[in-house]
Amino acid sequence: MGIPARLADTLSMPERHEHLRRSLSRRGLLAATAVAGAAGTAGLVASGTARAATPDLVTRPATEHVDGALVAPFGRHLAYGADPRTQMRVSWQVPLPVRAPFLRIGLSPLDLGHKVPAEVRDLFTPAGVGKSADIDQYYVHAALDNLRPGTTYYYGVGHDGFDPARPGAAHTVYSFTTAPDAHSRRPFAFTAFGDQNPSYTAIGLNALVQAQNPAFHLHAGDICYAEEAGHGLPADSSNYDARQWDQFLAQIEPTASRVPWMVAFGNHDMEAWYSPNGYGGNEARFTLPGNGFDPEKAPGVYSFVHGNVAVVSVDANDVSYEIPANRGYTDGKQTAWLDRRLGELRRTPGIDFIVVFHHHCAYSTTSSHASEGGVREQWVPLYEKHQVDLVVNGHNHVYERTDPVVRDKAVRELPIGGTHEPARGGVVYVTAGAGGESVYSFPVADSYEGQEDEVGAVPTYFTGAGGKVTESVDWSRVRYTGYSFIRVDVEPARAGRTATLTVRALAATGAEVDRFTVARTAR
Repeated sequence: MGIPARLADTLSMPERHEHLRRSLSRRGLLAATAVAGAAGTAGLVASGTARAATPDLVTRPATEHVDGALVAPFGRHLAYGADPRTQMRVSWQVPLPVRAPFLRIGLSPLDLGHKVPAEVRDLFTPAGVGKSADIDQYYVHAALDNLRPGTTYYYGVGHDGFDPARPGAAHTVYSFTTAPDAHSRRPFAFTAFGDQNPSYTAIGLNALVQAQNPAFHLHAGDICYAEEAGHGLPADSSNYDARQWDQFLAQIEPTASRVPWMVAFGNHDMEAWYSPNGYGGNEARFTLPGNGFDPEKAPGVYSFVHGNVAVVSVDANDVSYEIPANRGYTDGKQTAWLDRRLGELRRTPGIDFIVVFHHHCAYSTTSSHASEGGVREQWVPLYEKHQVDLVVNGHNHVYERTDPVVRDKAVRELPIGGTHEPARGGVVYVTAGAGGESVYSFPVADSYEGQEDEVGAVPTYFTGAGGKVTESVDWSRVRYTGYSFIRVDVEPARAGRTATLTVRALAATGAEVDRFTVARTAR
């Protein structure tokens, strides 16, 4: 099932997907039975032991007669729709096929009278793709529209035989709050990290995130490391473990069941078996806003607005020189969309701040991945053109923060505790990739709040079209190698006054390791 070494670096993700399919088909591991189904199916129907003729994502009715009273949902996680004021997407899992899944919702935990049908996405992974035997995973999704802005709702999920409104089921009821209306100037906070796997460390960090009571959370790619190698190669599948997604979604449920968990895709999120672009598995697990340039081709590309902050997610696999499996898969359409979308958001009244998040770093100095030249070439000029207020990345398993940067150079110092005014020029980049996977190292000493060790220049590199290019940089202001995440406090302001984003990096101990403020005159 491996791929010849001479071809490994030249095949695109669709070619690797096709290679894997053919390899398994030749070994007789893929049944030839077509499976009926449609994306809008609300329940599952009997189909014996049939398997999909292709590994592409299908939505189909479930297969067996199971007493629903014996099957409990788990792995609940939320995501905003395109309009966070009125739309929420609720997703969960069931360990076995169930009939007629649904969501109940109301304004009180004691009144869940409104019932919404749900959609099941059955993701099949055959033996030969990774570490497990044949495995079916049942992901369930409900779309909630026409909600009230700034309102707390209570919900429970169920199916035939399991009803969250039944007596004694109060422990299965959760809540969420929609984004405020466009005129609200209430302060709020959000959190972010990247690169988290199921682990004891991650559980502790998630507890700290939950304690911040964020309005939403950003996960900047490499979501759970089920795809261990992360190169997008067919040979990577020998270490793939689809079951790790079950562990991860159960791990984040205490927070993600109440807080929209908004993801970007990293290199470890390209899973070649499920679809030509590698994202078919993630389309089964997550329902994202779908308002990017082409949600079917690029599901991880989208934007949303919460209060006075616009957030944009883009897929850096599309521009990566370092890991090129999906490089160029959008034929430049994503970059053109990003340019248009940033311009639209910057011109929109009431939006003070634009935050962009993606996986690969434009600016990082670690000894492992360092900087991605493709992001610098394609997107950094757009961030500077549209005065993006904050860029959040993962990929490098550290916390690192730059001074304001223009054309790969620091334009001024931004000390710990300092204030950045984007109108003066320069973009601040934060690497928040220490969400739970093993941490990396820097070529120079750490420098963070309470232990500052400033250096004039840091020897590092970026990956360009020809490979690694060494450089000495002046923009690395804060470096911390421990597990961490960021909390961003948003203080809106009335027109003509100053609105602020205060960004704090918090270690797994709860200690603050960095703080800075982004300030803009509100419009």
